[in-house]
Amino acid sequence: MAADPSIITRDLNTLAKDTQNVYESVSIISKRARQISAQVKEELSSKLAEFATTVDNLEEIFENREQIEISRFYERMPKSTVVAVEEFINGELSYRYPEEDPKPDFF
Repeated sequence: MAADPSIITRDLNTLAKDTQNVYESVSIISKRARQISAQVKEELSSKLAEFATTVDNLEEIFENREQIEISRFYERMPKSTVVAVEEFINGELSYRYPEEDPKPDFF
């Protein structure tokens, strides 16, 4: 059984190069992957909403080739995590750390 070609072994030192911490890098990558996933989901939903009907009949389901092609296109797209990792490694992501909150006066 062959491994999925989208699975690539990554060097942790490469991931931690910019942040000096692999966990921070993974956190940044995961947040970007969620953004990409949400954008793709919204785009797909808007395209498939054009095909939504209140009446489902068997003929429309089998004849709607355009909807099937749109779904296949999105299924073949790379996973959001793969895209986010590539963006991070290539230096295409910008990130910032939130400002430290000053401690309240009562501490």
